[in-house]
Amino acid sequence: MNQEFELIAKTFQGLEEVLAQELTELGAENIEIGRRMVSFTGDKAMMYRANFCLRTAIRVLKPIKHFQATTADEVYDAVKSIEWENYMDNMTSFSVDSVVFSEMFRHSMFVAYKVKDAIVDYFREKTGSRPSVRINNPDLTLNIHVAEDQCTLSLDSSGESLHRRGYRQEQVEAPLNEVLAAGMILMTGWRGECDLIDPMCGSGTIPIEAALIARNIAPGVFRKEFGFEKWKDFDQELFDEIYNDDSKEREFTHKIYGYDNNPKAIGIATNNVKAAGVTKEVTLKLQPFQQFEQPAEKSIIIMNPPYGERISSDDLLGLYQTIGERLKHAFIGNDAWVLSYRDECFDQIGLKASAKIPLFNGALECQFRQFQIFNGKYKEFRSENPDKEFKTKREEKPSRSRHHGEKVEYGRKEGKDRFRSGRRRDDDRPPFRFRKAEDGKDFTRERKREFNHEEPKRFSRRDGDTDRKSPRRFSRDEKDDRRAQIPAYMRYIHRRRKPEEEN
Repeated sequence: MNQEFELIAKTFQGLEEVLAQELTELGAENIEIGRRMVSFTGDKAMMYRANFCLRTAIRVLKPIKHFQATTADEVYDAVKSIEWENYMDNMTSFSVDSVVFSEMFRHSMFVAYKVKDAIVDYFREKTGSRPSVRINNPDLTLNIHVAEDQCTLSLDSSGESLHRRGYRQEQVEAPLNEVLAAGMILMTGWRGECDLIDPMCGSGTIPIEAALIARNIAPGVFRKEFGFEKWKDFDQELFDEIYNDDSKEREFTHKIYGYDNNPKAIGIATNNVKAAGVTKEVTLKLQPFQQFEQPAEKSIIIMNPPYGERISSDDLLGLYQTIGERLKHAFIGNDAWVLSYRDECFDQIGLKASAKIPLFNGALECQFRQFQIFNGKYKEFRSENPDKEFKTKREEKPSRSRHHGEKVEYGRKEGKDRFRSGRRRDDDRPPFRFRKAEDGKDFTRERKREFNHEEPKRFSRRDGDTDRKSPRRFSRDEKDDRRAQIPAYMRYIHRRRKPEEEN
């Protein structure tokens, strides 16, 4: 019986639950969810199968040492104490990837250099020669993760990132990551029970990943190699058995449709679909979303429209208005899932979302929203569909860091809803009363100066005079000079558009 050991599957933030479910179905043990990772245990066959079958994992790591370190010398000593001849020799090329979240180690590359030095010195002292460091396609890839003083050194069993399936021949600008696309599809619960539509398919990532899920084809079947194939203990016979096992593949009796208004994108998607071997399952067509019509069969829409960040649109908000209009009038009785970045874009859709899931598309903190399209009133729809899942409570909007100059309003909606009908609050507390002079707290200008700084003085037409009755008008050049004295962080980044620019 093969010995079990610890493994770590890394993923994107927001996909941890989906990855854990995949590992459960794969038969992994001791599954624990972390931030952008899921740890589990398994034997060598499980490690091979995880790399070959997982759709939402970026890479699979095998930890070989956990240790504490507060200095670079401690990292060096801990790495050098490992018996490296069990994993490589002086003829093996290697690379070191580092991820550091620590106050003691401020530079991730410095930690990687210390790991490299320890391995090189280990073999130089033992054999008189050293292994070489190679950035591209090394024989062995190492990963060191540092969280404050807790360090984990791992072997990277995947090599190249697992999102690089191998079927993509070409790509459009800003293509959707394959791992994210697969995670989005799995989040909807779709496994091939009905038709699936991507009305803005780009290079075809969502339709292809959907076809692989519907057919239960392992995503690793297209890859040329994995990192573990270069390891000293690689079991070729065991991996061939996993690679050639197609017993769990299934037939798909529905269709997957991909549309786009860009002829070049449709051409690229066609080539990618052929490379993935799913031309039977996927139908592509050149068609703008304005021409979308009610499908004949029950369907689900999963789409990733432009955000206005990497891909721009002549009328971005107008595009989202069209999405809402088409969904309301040509997708009745079905569910649509939309991934986007801006709240103002979602607002233009004009539909109430039944689910809001935070996801990261690269560095952009997006939301993946579900819209249940029904005909008639919402209460009637709920009463007619008692078994259908609905959002039971308001979901909290995930927090995100604000940009400089971003306008934020607090409490407006609460106040508007509370006093809209003119009724008092439930606790019948008396309304707010303004202070009067007889309260003994008359905040005159003179008293205000005692608590705050003195009011700024306005210049008169005579320089140096402080006559308030005659404010001075600055010339354009003087305004620029005064604005230059304001610190950069206090200025607004974007200027307000003029009315003529809006048209």
